Amino acid sequence: MAAESENLTLVQAVRDGLHSEMERDDDVVVMGEDVGKNGGVFRATEGLYDEFGAERVVDTPLAESGIVGTAVGMAAYGLRPVPEMQFLGFIYPAFDQIVSHAARLRTRSRGRYTCPMVIRAPYGGGIRAPEHHSESSEAMFVHQPGLKVVVPSTPYDTKGLLASAIRSPDPVVFLEPKLIYRAFREEVPDEPYEVPLGEAAVRREGSDISVFTWGAMTRPTLEAAENLAGEVDVEVVDLRTLSPLDEETIVESFKKTGRAAVVHEAPKTGGLGAEIAATIQEEALLYQEAPVERITGFDTPFPLYALEDYYLPEPARIEDGIRDTMEF
Repeated sequence: MAAESENLTLVQAVRDGLHSEMERDDDVVVMGEDVGKNGGVFRATEGLYDEFGAERVVDTPLAESGIVGTAVGMAAYGLRPVPEMQFLGFIYPAFDQIVSHAARLRTRSRGRYTCPMVIRAPYGGGIRAPEHHSESSEAMFVHQPGLKVVVPSTPYDTKGLLASAIRSPDPVVFLEPKLIYRAFREEVPDEPYEVPLGEAAVRREGSDISVFTWGAMTRPTLEAAENLAGEVDVEVVDLRTLSPLDEETIVESFKKTGRAAVVHEAPKTGGLGAEIAATIQEEALLYQEAPVERITGFDTPFPLYALEDYYLPEPARIEDGIRDTMEF
């Protein structure tokens, strides 16, 4: 008998993933501002309060440091909390708790304690919100040893990656690209399943250039690749997990094509594109035909509405970057 599935948006897949894991494991607890009766600012937790009650779906005060600090203690003593930050731009008051405590608990306690928690945060631009609601600061968390960082780009991957993150014994920052929360639908199995952390997905096979991306930038990158079909054969690699980074897939793709570009909406300086370029230099220098192109946001605070579309990499800018690399 075929497994049943539903045609879900990405944000519905978040909710479905939380529901599946809460049903599977009584230790999973959802917490955050307005996640209970209100169902969350994007309705990612809608209905969970009614089904699992106030002890497992906890409305918290507006205090990010307190939310994450409480979750660290809960995780140390056996629960699997899933705290939500309403937006990634609101996470900075909790940064000390994340990097000084959650990420270090296993090492500090010499393995006596682990910190199995998942910090969920909608992130990225494109929805006409102010700058503190739109930024992409994933590189800050990738830089921190002890944290895993995950960014899904499809509903199917969202549910599977979220399950793997919740079942992980160590803390995970799970960034949800809100630009594509409701942009499209995909078949998602009803039953629980996992998509492994640390494994990239080749979304489009190609032979001329490898383009590495993640999250909301995957769709415009694929659109750019299709627009260039017949001119350039573009391979598109969706990293999915930023830490640990799937270096093997990155290097093998680059060895095949000899050229690379990285697309991310975060600012260019210190962004993950630089780490990918360095990895290519270290592991596959003799295959390189051109400099690695970085197609990114700009080194400015995220702009307000009039310049938002200009700030975000879109297909035409991605196509230009690919052509520049091919013409080197």
